[in-house]
Amino acid sequence: MTDDLHLTLQETHGPLTVAALSGQIDFHTAPRLHTGGIELIEQGHHRLILDLTGVSFCDSAGLSALIRLWHAAQETGGSLALAAVPERLVRLLTLTGLDTVLPIHKTAAEALAARPQGA
Repeated sequence: MTDDLHLTLQETHGPLTVAALSGQIDFHTAPRLHTGGIELIEQGHHRLILDLTGVSFCDSAGLSALIRLWHAAQETGGSLALAAVPERLVRLLTLTGLDTVLPIHKTAAEALAARPQGA
């Protein structure tokens, strides 16, 4: 898989940030996801919501990148939530039990609404 991956900042509210992903998250692009997410966390945006509307594929390397971002956010007192997750990826998250760790929301707006005030 070689489809490009793009991480685009959609909106920020202090430490709360919505970033949209598009493309494929695989062995070749997962490091870019991890690096981009870490940069956001280091800039103080440690409460991340990833809008996955544009993600067409995710393999085990992509899952690993998501887990690593979740850990990085947790280490700063933050969090990671997923929004608009493609059904195929929802099944993968459920099979691996990651749906119990990574909150999944139907839309980014729903994920924003689910965050505590001030978070």
